[in-house]
Amino acid sequence: MTQKLNRHGIPVPTARKAAPAALAADLPSPILADVTGTHHHTALRWVAYARRDRAEYLTAQAEDEDEANKRESKG
Repeated sequence: MTQKLNRHGIPVPTARKAAPAALAADLPSPILADVTGTHHHTALRWVAYARRDRAEYLTAQAEDEDEANKRESKG
């Protein structure tokens, strides 16, 4: 199976690491540990690895909303 996936340009080691990271971005560590059958320390590390800092995004979104409100009030 690995050879077939590699022939189609799907690297198996990368996929094996991407799947838990994707789950860890959406699930708290205790649930991730239960779902994947991993130790809770391992799940905690994956969640910390996948954690995203959304502060910059939220700031940019608020600034965009402020600019849109200013344009509406002028217009």
